[in-house]
Order: sequence, then structure tokens, then C-alpha cells
Amino acid sequence: MKRLFFTLCVLFPALLAAQDKTLRLDYIFHGDSSHSGIALSELRSLEGWAGRRSHMDELPLKGNGQVTVRDTSGVVLYRMSFSSLFQEWQSTEEATLMSKSFENVFLVPMPESKAEVTVELFDTYGRVSASLTHPVDPSDILIRPAESPTPSRDLLISGPAEKCIDVVIVAEGYTASEMEFFYSDARKAMNSILAHEPFKHLKDRFNFRAAGLVSASSGVSIPGKGLWLDTPLHSHFNTFYMDRYLTTLHVKDLHDALAGIPYEHIVILANTDNYGGGGIYNSYTLTTAHHAQFEPVVAHEFGHSFAGLADEYYYDDMYSDYYHPDCEPWEQNLTTMFDFGSKWEDMLGRDGVGVYEGGGYKSKGVWRGCKDCRMKTNSAPGFCPVCQRAIERIIRFYTE
Repeated sequence: MKRLFFTLCVLFPALLAAQDKTLRLDYIFHGDSSHSGIALSELRSLEGWAGRRSHMDELPLKGNGQVTVRDTSGVVLYRMSFSSLFQEWQSTEEATLMSKSFENVFLVPMPESKAEVTVELFDTYGRVSASLTHPVDPSDILIRPAESPTPSRDLLISGPAEKCIDVVIVAEGYTASEMEFFYSDARKAMNSILAHEPFKHLKDRFNFRAAGLVSASSGVSIPGKGLWLDTPLHSHFNTFYMDRYLTTLHVKDLHDALAGIPYEHIVILANTDNYGGGGIYNSYTLTTAHHAQFEPVVAHEFGHSFAGLADEYYYDDMYSDYYHPDCEPWEQNLTTMFDFGSKWEDMLGRDGVGVYEGGGYKSKGVWRGCKDCRMKTNSAPGFCPVCQRAIERIIRFYTE
């Protein structure tokens, strides 16, 4: 018993350290359609830790990449999974013609003492395509503290950060005179997300704040219409030459603006009525705030960024496939039937759950769980039972 008590006393300070500070990891992902590379850009520190306090060494989903923090003896202190815009770009025709680089930022608890971080990227078969391991010394004088210049407003505070999932809603393309419109839009976005199950009945596990990032220009850039504007996050439509795909490549600017605000998940609202959006798992949701379909779209995109759900629609015009018949998708709402037992086989026949072909941008060879869902159409009443279970598992992973 004394030995067990001593072991707990030795390990517990590392967990306490995670509550005091956040280590911000800035990377550059680079390469082309067949090559991937990772470079460390900078280490930053933030006061406080808004991330999860349990399951620190576990993952809820595999993702398209992973970050692992280990102490010098190899013990895993923290793990997280993610997707990236770079990996999406690798599946485009442009990636066969040139090499590009993309910013990526991840937040992990600051280790108490010297540690090492490993970042891995996976290809569409789930195989490691790039890996980088580097040391971290929390006493390193070149780890630059980050402070936020952005004011924030509480929208919903259900409890302290250590017990709740902290979501920040960020203004993009709102001028100083439009800031009250943004706060109204932010509340509408929050209410739309929380109107969907299982967010609705687990509402008391979330905190929402709005960050009023002031823009020099009103609106956002639409390159397809020759419109380029000066906005804080430099977001734009026509990502990968897709008219409706709205993203930002300036992820460092985004996190610079949020330093000092407790956050784990990010929703960016674009001040435009042009239709579109984007959501990247454990990175951000970005959606237009003034289109008639804003409310279902922000919930759909949050399904991507928060729960790693895949798109369930299809149009068979992707340059290369994301999904393969001899590999089961890591996203919980799609299957190739390669390992269906790991998905929703146990839910068949309940609440309209079945196996419906078409999803993940392919009409054949990929199946979804229901005829319609928020991850398929804007007209669906909400998330289907398969997606609801996947979301609830993520919420409980973070909070239990």
C-alpha cells in the first residue's frame, strides 16, 4: 500500500501541471500528393488548461493524424487526434502538380518536466505518411508566452473549464460597428448547435464564449467573384477551387487572437450571406452567418470539427478517393463494410438505422446509417441515431 501511495504521489504532479499551463505547438505540414513532411515552427505557452482532465493517454477517434506527449521514460502523458486541410489538399489534382505548406496548431497540457512530442500523419489507408518527434523543455526560455488582444463575452457558462467543454465562437469580417450583430449571430450559432441531440440533453457540459475579433473590412473574401477583403483571419471561399468551401489558412493568427480565452473547440462565423462553410476535426468550424441555411450548416460543420463525422452526401467528382474497400473509415458514421462490426451493426433495425449506400463523396462502395441526417442534407431534422451516438461518446469522453 505504501508503494502504491508513493507511485501516485510521483505521478500526480504531472497531472497537476496540466491544469496550470497550455503548450501550444505550431507546425508546418508540407508536401504534395505522394509526399508528406512535418516541421516544427514555434512553441508558445498559455496560462491555464481548458482541455480534458480524464482519458489523457487515450483517443476517442484515430483521426487523420495524432499528437502524443511522452515523458522521458516513455510514459504517455497526453494524446489527441486531428484532421488537417493539408491532408485534404493532398487528394486534389493540384497536389500532383506542386508542393505546398499549411499551418497547423495544437494545444496540449504543458508537461511538468522535459518531455517529447510525436506528430504523425496518416494516408487514406490509415498508414503513417509522416512523423516528427522533438523534445520539449518547459523551462526553455524560447517558449514565448501568448496573450490575447481579443475581448470575449460569455454566452453560456455551465461550470469551470475543468468540468466542461469550452467552445469559442469567433468573429470574421465584422467591423467595430457590426460587433453587436456578431454577438447576436454567435448566440444564434450556439442555440442551433444546442438544439440538436445529443448536445441538447448534454447542454450542461458545455461553455460557450464569443470572441469579438474586429475586422478592417465587412464581409469575407470570395476569389471566384474577384473579391479580396482585409479580415483578421484572411478566410476565403473557393478553397481548392470549390465555390462553397470556406476556410482559413492562417491558423496561427486564429490562435494568436484567442490566447487567454479558455477554449478547446472553435467556431468561426463569417459575416456574409454567401453560402458555404467548412469543418476540420479538432481544428475549427467556419461557416457563413447570414445565409438562410446558416443554422443547419453550423451544426453540420460542428459535427465535423467536434466529433469527426464525415460528410454523408456524394457526387462522384473527387479527384482521388478518401475511402477504400479494404480499409474501414475511422469516421464513425461511414463504413466500407470491411469491419462493419466496429460501427453501428448493433443498432440495425432501431429508429430507422440500416445500411444505405452512398456517402463520403462516393455513390458506391461507402455506406451510411440512415436515409437522411444533418451530415447529409440541410433539410434533415437533425443528426441520425448513428451520428448522435458518435457525438455523445465524444462528449462523455471529454467530461467523464
